[in-house]
Amino acid sequence: MNDGIQLKAAGALFIRALLGIIFLMQGYGKIFSFSVEKVYQLFFKEFEATFLPKFILISTAYFTSYVEMIGGFFLIIGLFRKWAAYFLALDLLIVSYGHGLMEPIWDLSHVIPRAILLAAIFFIPPEWDAWHLDGVLHKKSLQH
Repeated sequence: MNDGIQLKAAGALFIRALLGIIFLMQGYGKIFSFSVEKVYQLFFKEFEATFLPKFILISTAYFTSYVEMIGGFFLIIGLFRKWAAYFLALDLLIVSYGHGLMEPIWDLSHVIPRAILLAAIFFIPPEWDAWHLDGVLHKKSLQH
Protein backbone atom coordinates (compact mmCIF):
# COMPACT_ATOMS: atom_id res chain seq x y z
CA MET A 1 0.00 0.00 0.00
CA ASN A 2 1.62 3.27 -1.06
CA ASP A 3 1.70 6.41 1.09
CA GLY A 4 -1.19 8.14 -0.71
CA ILE A 5 -3.47 5.15 -0.33
CA GLN A 6 -2.44 4.70 3.32
CA LEU A 7 -3.16 8.36 4.04
CA LYS A 8 -6.63 8.08 2.49
CA ALA A 9 -7.32 4.87 4.44
CA ALA A 10 -6.14 6.53 7.67
CA GLY A 11 -8.35 9.56 6.98
CA ALA A 12 -11.39 7.41 6.29
CA LEU A 13 -10.76 5.38 9.45
CA PHE A 14 -10.32 8.55 11.50
CA ILE A 15 -13.62 10.06 10.31
CA ARG A 16 -15.49 6.79 10.79
CA ALA A 17 -13.96 6.10 14.23
CA LEU A 18 -14.47 9.67 15.48
CA LEU A 19 -18.11 9.71 14.48
CA GLY A 20 -18.51 6.20 15.87
CA ILE A 21 -17.10 7.27 19.24
CA ILE A 22 -19.40 10.31 19.37
CA PHE A 23 -22.49 8.20 18.68
CA LEU A 24 -21.38 5.23 20.81
CA MET A 25 -20.75 7.38 23.86
CA GLN A 26 -23.99 9.30 23.44
CA GLY A 27 -26.02 6.10 23.12
CA TYR A 28 -24.10 4.43 25.94
CA GLY A 29 -24.81 7.40 28.20
CA LYS A 30 -28.50 7.33 27.33
CA ILE A 31 -28.82 3.61 27.98
CA PHE A 32 -26.48 2.95 30.91
CA SER A 33 -25.81 6.28 32.64
CA PHE A 34 -29.32 7.73 32.51
CA SER A 35 -31.54 4.82 31.37
CA VAL A 36 -33.86 5.22 28.43
CA GLU A 37 -36.78 5.80 30.79
CA LYS A 38 -35.00 8.81 32.32
CA VAL A 39 -34.00 10.04 28.85
CA TYR A 40 -37.69 9.87 27.95
CA GLN A 41 -38.63 11.91 31.01
CA LEU A 42 -35.89 14.50 30.37
CA PHE A 43 -36.10 14.88 26.59
CA PHE A 44 -39.27 13.27 25.23
CA LYS A 45 -41.96 13.91 27.84
CA GLU A 46 -42.60 17.46 26.59
CA PHE A 47 -43.51 16.06 23.16
CA GLU A 48 -46.65 14.54 24.68
CA ALA A 49 -48.13 18.03 24.17
CA THR A 50 -47.75 17.60 20.39
CA PHE A 51 -49.78 15.52 17.96
CA LEU A 52 -47.40 12.55 18.36
CA PRO A 53 -48.82 9.55 20.24
CA LYS A 54 -46.98 8.45 23.38
CA PHE A 55 -46.08 5.01 21.97
CA ILE A 56 -44.25 6.73 19.06
CA LEU A 57 -42.35 8.92 21.52
CA ILE A 58 -41.33 5.98 23.71
CA SER A 59 -40.33 3.94 20.66
CA THR A 60 -38.29 6.86 19.36
CA ALA A 61 -36.46 7.22 22.69
CA TYR A 62 -35.44 3.56 22.54
CA PHE A 63 -34.71 3.60 18.79
CA THR A 64 -32.44 6.65 18.88
CA SER A 65 -30.60 5.51 22.01
CA TYR A 66 -29.83 2.02 20.73
CA VAL A 67 -29.12 3.11 17.14
CA GLU A 68 -26.59 5.63 18.41
CA MET A 69 -24.81 3.09 20.62
CA ILE A 70 -24.86 0.11 18.25
CA GLY A 71 -24.36 2.14 15.07
CA GLY A 72 -21.45 3.99 16.66
CA PHE A 73 -19.84 0.70 17.67
CA PHE A 74 -20.23 -0.70 14.16
CA LEU A 75 -18.67 2.41 12.64
CA ILE A 76 -15.67 2.14 14.95
CA ILE A 77 -14.95 -1.49 14.11
CA GLY A 78 -15.98 -1.11 10.48
CA LEU A 79 -18.70 -3.74 10.48
CA PHE A 80 -21.97 -3.22 8.58
CA ARG A 81 -20.68 0.29 7.80
CA LYS A 82 -23.28 1.07 5.16
CA TRP A 83 -26.22 0.04 7.34
CA ALA A 84 -24.79 1.78 10.38
CA ALA A 85 -24.47 5.00 8.37
CA TYR A 86 -28.04 4.69 7.05
CA PHE A 87 -29.49 4.17 10.54
CA LEU A 88 -27.41 6.99 12.01
CA ALA A 89 -28.58 9.30 9.22
CA LEU A 90 -32.17 8.39 10.09
CA ASP A 91 -31.35 9.04 13.75
CA LEU A 92 -30.06 12.55 12.93
CA LEU A 93 -33.17 13.29 10.87
CA ILE A 94 -35.45 12.18 13.71
CA VAL A 95 -33.50 14.16 16.31
CA SER A 96 -33.48 17.27 14.12
CA TYR A 97 -37.21 17.00 13.48
CA GLY A 98 -37.87 16.54 17.17
CA HIS A 99 -35.85 19.59 18.15
CA GLY A 100 -37.57 21.66 15.48
CA LEU A 101 -41.02 20.45 16.48
CA MET A 102 -40.79 22.07 19.91
CA GLU A 103 -38.99 25.30 18.99
CA PRO A 104 -36.91 26.81 16.18
CA ILE A 105 -33.52 25.13 15.92
CA TRP A 106 -31.10 27.94 16.68
CA ASP A 107 -28.48 25.80 18.36
CA LEU A 108 -27.19 23.27 15.84
CA SER A 109 -24.00 22.51 17.76
CA HIS A 110 -25.09 18.93 18.47
CA VAL A 111 -26.34 18.06 15.01
CA ILE A 112 -24.05 19.78 12.50
CA PRO A 113 -20.69 18.23 13.49
CA ARG A 114 -22.21 14.74 13.38
CA ALA A 115 -24.00 15.50 10.11
CA ILE A 116 -20.78 16.74 8.50
CA LEU A 117 -18.83 13.67 9.59
CA LEU A 118 -21.64 11.37 8.45
CA ALA A 119 -21.86 13.13 5.08
CA ALA A 120 -18.10 12.65 4.72
CA ILE A 121 -18.58 8.91 5.29
CA PHE A 122 -21.19 8.81 2.53
CA PHE A 123 -18.94 10.74 0.11
CA ILE A 124 -15.65 8.95 0.79
CA PRO A 125 -14.96 6.56 -2.09
CA PRO A 126 -15.27 2.97 -0.83
CA GLU A 127 -11.72 2.11 -1.88
CA TRP A 128 -10.38 4.76 0.51
CA ASP A 129 -12.08 3.13 3.51
CA ALA A 130 -9.80 0.12 3.34
CA TRP A 131 -9.38 -0.67 7.05
CA HIS A 132 -12.56 -2.33 8.32
CA LEU A 133 -14.02 -5.67 9.38
CA ASP A 134 -16.51 -5.76 6.51
CA GLY A 135 -13.64 -6.63 4.17
CA VAL A 136 -12.41 -9.45 6.40
CA LEU A 137 -15.88 -11.00 6.64
CA HIS A 138 -16.54 -10.49 2.93
CA LYS A 139 -13.31 -12.31 2.02
CA LYS A 140 -14.24 -15.22 4.31
CA SER A 141 -17.73 -15.49 2.81
CA LEU A 142 -16.26 -15.55 -0.71
CA GLN A 143 -13.90 -18.40 0.24
CA HIS A 144 -16.74 -20.68 1.40
